[in-house]
Amino acid sequence: MVNVDLNYAVPATDLAEYITLFYDFSAYVAVLEDVERADYAQLRFHLSPGQAIYSFPDGTAQEAPKVHILGPTSGARSVRVAGPVAVFGMGLTASGWSAMVGADASTMLNRVIDAGDLFGAARLQAVARALHESPGIVARVAIAEALVRDLVHGADSHCTGFVRQVDAWLTASPSPEMADLIAATGLSRRQIERKCNTLYGAPPKVLARKYRALRAAVAMLAEDEAVGDAIDRGFYDQSHMIREVKQFTGLTPRQIRADPGLLSQLTISHRSAFGGVVSPLISET
Repeated sequence: MVNVDLNYAVPATDLAEYITLFYDFSAYVAVLEDVERADYAQLRFHLSPGQAIYSFPDGTAQEAPKVHILGPTSGARSVRVAGPVAVFGMGLTASGWSAMVGADASTMLNRVIDAGDLFGAARLQAVARALHESPGIVARVAIAEALVRDLVHGADSHCTGFVRQVDAWLTASPSPEMADLIAATGLSRRQIERKCNTLYGAPPKVLARKYRALRAAVAMLAEDEAVGDAIDRGFYDQSHMIREVKQFTGLTPRQIRADPGLLSQLTISHRSAFGGVVSPLISET
């Protein structure tokens, strides 16, 4: 039996605009090889000796520094790391990306970058030591929240209103219409696409496809929804659903129901438990 543990924690209220969830993951295995679905950008601290290697949907493979940022992804990515594995991390919302990273997210799509180059290697090494010396998610979240508050202090929050509008648009319908987002923001289609690329790493239509596929995957695994019923979540037909779910989760609907893989199973079952506590864009995907 594989000895694996994954715990999530909701960020403090003042950080909810910037962080989706904190997570503490450990796996006592010789080698961890699995698939991670498309997701928000991530800030991760690898607290164990093994070197993580990510393979992205565009065919790029990169070794990850011990403290790194995973940019937004346009599809599922695979990860391989020698065990035992210990990782503490957090998801970055579009507002969190803007406040902490600041770069155009589309230029870091399907890429991993050294967080020390952005935030200072010495600072992050000190945080990593504190995380390593403070086992347990409660203590580690307190350390991480202090770091995030430091990183977002004084950041320009001009994009927050736009991010809220886009997130609301993504949760309002399985297949949201661009005309509704134009009406809500008062911006042109081109302006919205440019801002979404900068903040989310992808244009609105790709974001809508991504979250539609992730919702379907969650429903099939966490809610035991039949594949036929999942088609009604905005897909044209079964073949369309299979292609979309496969692209954004790395698994077919049949695999999701029969053999979802360790990371997918843990991620979906644990995050769905936060329904009503965090945004549906987090708990339902």
